[in-house]
Amino acid sequence: MRVFKPIILVFLVACLVAPAASGQAADSIPAPPDVVAPPENAAVTPSGLATVVLEPGTGTEHPGPEDLVKVHYTGWSTDGKMFDSSVVRGEPAGLPLNRVIPGWTEGLQLMVEGEKRRLWIPEELAYKGMPDKPQGMLVFDVELLSFRKKPSPPPVPEDVGGPPADAKRTRSGLATKVLEPGTGTGHPTPKNRVTVHYTGWTTDGQMFDSSILRGQPATFPLNQVIKGWTEGLQLMVVGEKRRLWIPEELAYQGMPDKPQGMLVFDVELITFR
Repeated sequence: MRVFKPIILVFLVACLVAPAASGQAADSIPAPPDVVAPPENAAVTPSGLATVVLEPGTGTEHPGPEDLVKVHYTGWSTDGKMFDSSVVRGEPAGLPLNRVIPGWTEGLQLMVEGEKRRLWIPEELAYKGMPDKPQGMLVFDVELLSFRKKPSPPPVPEDVGGPPADAKRTRSGLATKVLEPGTGTGHPTPKNRVTVHYTGWTTDGQMFDSSILRGQPATFPLNQVIKGWTEGLQLMVVGEKRRLWIPEELAYQGMPDKPQGMLVFDVELITFR
């Protein structure tokens, strides 16, 4: 059943808001010898965060609390069990610093590009005893690969309240309008995985999700999203930007805790396979 997605990258951000908590990865990185507690040479901030620089960086500036960072990291509990690692997954994590645990928000602002640092994050700066999350003090080795300033929110479309006269409508009730033509020739099918940038609004102009603000495109199977996305993306080619007006019956159908009514998305199809 195709239900709630996208807002898909909200859950990718959760790799640091709420990492893959229970259990150890199939491949594991050994815990550092000082995983139990910070050593004497660790610098401790007033909040209780302790850090040690493992390798100095080459940058000179520090990220701000809302900047988008690209990092490699591994996290352990103080009993030496690894609970999450971008290194093991083989892919860096990109995320906004205001969407992670407080110890990360504080600790990454101490770093410069290229730096590797170990963080001992007390429980009150981590998950505060939340169920199904790593418990107690957490230890992270983090490499700050790059960062950039938080982008401005995309402007609300003037026609967010409903499709204009020149929008094309399908039999299902989906309305679309090409904003920028693409360079590709083929169209994705429901079995393809698509990579897109997107922003979504309700018809009162409230933005509820945007991959652009996160600074990272979303990738997902086209048959695992709301019906209006499955249909609308099949009309597109690579490089195209299109606006979709998705009626409620092709969106979340009144599901609680989901955006309600007709939804409007600006979507750029980056690639598909």
